[in-house]
Amino acid sequence: MTRPIDAALTELADEFELLGDWEERYRYVIELGRDLAPLSDAERSEANKVRGCASQVWLVTEPKDDGSIAFRGDSDAHIVSGLIAILLRLYSGQPAGDIAAFDAKAALDRLGLSEALSSQRSNGLKAMVARIQRDAQAVLG
Repeated sequence: MTRPIDAALTELADEFELLGDWEERYRYVIELGRDLAPLSDAERSEANKVRGCASQVWLVTEPKDDGSIAFRGDSDAHIVSGLIAILLRLYSGQPAGDIAAFDAKAALDRLGLSEALSSQRSNGLKAMVARIQRDAQAVLG
């Protein structure tokens, strides 16, 4: 049985495949970021800030009673907002155990993001994934 997080990855990979070149994919990533729900000023706090990103990035983690975790996020950079949107599609609403066990590096490689991003953006993306997985581990105890 395919886990929902894997299904989300397959869906994203299929969308990227349809777009062809990276210029189109970048536009799509930026478009995804535009659809993010805005965070409140209070949510744009130091506690929610993701360290290791060149841009300003905030990530709100909301554990649910069923063991899943909802994530919301935002950035001051368009492409980074799009990367957040991709991570939210993969992780938000998933069980904490699935989030913690998910091979994010393989997923980012499958989407082609590893080679398409600058090293600075790639490091920021890794920092966002690390924060999501740390938060999942915290929920698991």
